[in-house]
Amino acid sequence: MFQGSLPALVTPFRDGAVDYAALERIVEWHVDEGSHGLVAVGTTGESPTLTHAEHEEVVAAVVRYAAGRVPVIAGTGSNNTDEAIRFTQHAEKVGAAAALVVTPYYNKPTQAGLIAHFRALHDCAELPIIIYNIPGRSAVDMSVETMAELARLPRIIGVKDATGDLDRVCRQRMHCGPDFLQISGEDATAHGFNAQGGRGCISVTANVAPRLCAEMQEACLANDYARALSIQDRLMPLHKAIFAEPGLVGAKYGLSVLGMCSDETRLPLVGLTEGTKARVRDAMRHAGLVN
Repeated sequence: MFQGSLPALVTPFRDGAVDYAALERIVEWHVDEGSHGLVAVGTTGESPTLTHAEHEEVVAAVVRYAAGRVPVIAGTGSNNTDEAIRFTQHAEKVGAAAALVVTPYYNKPTQAGLIAHFRALHDCAELPIIIYNIPGRSAVDMSVETMAELARLPRIIGVKDATGDLDRVCRQRMHCGPDFLQISGEDATAHGFNAQGGRGCISVTANVAPRLCAEMQEACLANDYARALSIQDRLMPLHKAIFAEPGLVGAKYGLSVLGMCSDETRLPLVGLTEGTKARVRDAMRHAGLVN
């Protein structure tokens, strides 16, 4: 059910508030462009600076706008287990297809703490859970052995792996089994990740280039890695440009160039520098997204 290109949606703002008209337009565009699913209110959706009420309403809105045409994965993670339970139960209530749960950040739990945290979330609802392992942001790395223990729980179905370590894909496959879903969390290595056993990418770049990202993932799923690589060649400058500064800021700027939403973010994030804006525009031209 969850594979291919899964854009980690930005949350558009206008004058400080969530711009729901732009959000609906973005969801419709992704469905039309062939995205295979949508991730609402992950880090790319500026979850750290949304209020709890905004977080829940954006998830509910994306589910409504998608209207069952593609699955919606809701970001429900927190470094407070009770808060993550609240978000997970809400996501289930409004019809999300799965929850994406990041390893708790800043408080740096042990591996035993990670197991207890994810067990609590597994037991709080019937929603499938995808672990989000991103040690560069959370300051804690879930070991392969811990993941294998969690993979035995029926509703912990996979991982969004943003370690950038392609060797780990094979080790997780060995320990968690071939049916444990592995989704890349890093655009630049998504092609290689799939070759090692991955099934797709929760993508930032797909905010700006949904059709190309979907086509690249479809080629991988069809084992046509030569075609996938030719598409990745078109996308690579855009991957690098979007992440030259915080990725969601680059994605919002690219969307603003396409007329989909404003590039407004919330502090402490600020707009791109002029040099990076030029780099994003050049990369969009290289990909054939603008003239």
